[in-house]
Amino acid sequence: MKKVFISQSNYIPWRGYFHAISSVDEFIVYDEVQYTRRDWRNRNRITTPAGDLWLSIPVEVKNRFHQKISEARISDSSWARNHWKTLQTNYAKSPWFKTYAPLFKALYLGKEYTQLREVNYDFIELICFILEIKTKITFSPDLPPGNRSERLLAICKKAGATDYYSGPAAKNYLDEELFRSQGVNIHYFDYSAYKPYPRRQGVLSAELSVLDLIFNTGPDAALYLKPGHAELVSQDIPELILS
Repeated sequence: MKKVFISQSNYIPWRGYFHAISSVDEFIVYDEVQYTRRDWRNRNRITTPAGDLWLSIPVEVKNRFHQKISEARISDSSWARNHWKTLQTNYAKSPWFKTYAPLFKALYLGKEYTQLREVNYDFIELICFILEIKTKITFSPDLPPGNRSERLLAICKKAGATDYYSGPAAKNYLDEELFRSQGVNIHYFDYSAYKPYPRRQGVLSAELSVLDLIFNTGPDAALYLKPGHAELVSQDIPELILS
């Protein structure tokens, strides 16, 4: 038995992303697909006294139809200092900000990134460490042409997966019979409703970056990764785009 989750890398993702990672044996980052603008690849939301705020990494898009996520380069290095300053301004009084601030500061101010995927991977790896997620994380190489199901199945087979886990949006395009014929079972995550968590700035009405959860709940953050019964507006794990 080997459970696998495949997704594109995202910037400081929401908790559902880490719920998915924590549920499997191997998380395969598949960035050899088309970079999509105005998506979760380079941005996410945090909270401020004035409402939700987007933190976006500026990306140089040379060819909007043929540029892979793995090829996306950062166009302005000032993003890191600006994002860190914004997090300090809005979370400094949160219960656990001071505890985790040195870890995030080391990434924001201690490294110079040129590629988006490098940023995403480092933050995902750090957040998994904080949440005590031990799942193996690997990168998938590019694959020969094929439809979505064929390419995802190829990744699963190469990883030796017996079970493939995906978001519910994949129900619209996955060829379940193809997977079953190759001995791979498909499972869909249900992340429609997550338990509310205590927050310094009131009730959560829409899912934010997992940083909001970490800065507000600290070592208890992992307890809020599983779906509960609260009616929240979830980000959803983006549909895997295969071009």
